[in-house]
Amino acid sequence: MTPDTRRPEGEHEVKGLAFRDEGEAEQEAPPPALSEKQPPRVTWQKLVFLPAVLAVILLLTWWWFQQADLDSISKNALADGNVWLRLRQHIQLTAISTFFVLIIAIPLGILLTRKRLRKAAPAAMALANIGQATPAIGLLALLVIWLGIGEKAALIGIIIYAVLPVLSNTIAGLKANDPTLLEAARGIGMSQLGVLGKVELPLAVPLILAGVRTALVLNVGTATLATFGGGGGLGDLITTGMTNQRMPVLMLGSILTIALALLVDWLASLAELFLRPRGLEVRT
Repeated sequence: MTPDTRRPEGEHEVKGLAFRDEGEAEQEAPPPALSEKQPPRVTWQKLVFLPAVLAVILLLTWWWFQQADLDSISKNALADGNVWLRLRQHIQLTAISTFFVLIIAIPLGILLTRKRLRKAAPAAMALANIGQATPAIGLLALLVIWLGIGEKAALIGIIIYAVLPVLSNTIAGLKANDPTLLEAARGIGMSQLGVLGKVELPLAVPLILAGVRTALVLNVGTATLATFGGGGGLGDLITTGMTNQRMPVLMLGSILTIALALLVDWLASLAELFLRPRGLEVRT
């Protein structure tokens, strides 16, 4: 008598061969599910490091001014809230010019990637390149001759100078989209506007935001030249320090401009992280 051997459930022997009943095979264990947890978009180092460095620099600058022996010319240049006025004007110039850059460059970039206007894209890019290739001070001088001294000429000059990065990144981001994804979206019945709003633009957001970030920093730097057209801003402090050879005034205007550019770049980097669609992030 053969020894009793135990077989797995559902298995039996036919003429010495083992068979398993159909549908009763042991199911393999499913693979372990991938972790759904995503890394945080913003780390505490990203939030704290640069603001802390800027705070230290500004505190050291304030302490140095408290110890400095300023003459009457320097005191007059910094008196009556003039520093805060120039800083506020600089922020206003940057914000207004960036707003107009966005409402001009992004819609224009979208139109130039449509089939009907695609042939006009090289000409539009050439014009944008000319605007940025022209020396900013020369462009501002021409605008002052045409429009007169004031904030209007300065704003138009800043806008012309900053259109290129946003326009070129918008076109590049939309052109980089996978055509098969767009065809699939059209295949399920989405309209052209639906494909643009729900597929094309979300996929192009990282490149567009990178262009906006570049334009913001450019605007902060270019706004210092608004002083030559009567537009105000921190450029007034810089030119006053240079023309009167007053190093404290020159240093204050320069440090505030650099600090503002770094702060704007930091805020733009945070916006770039928060506005990027979740679906474009790689899960861990």
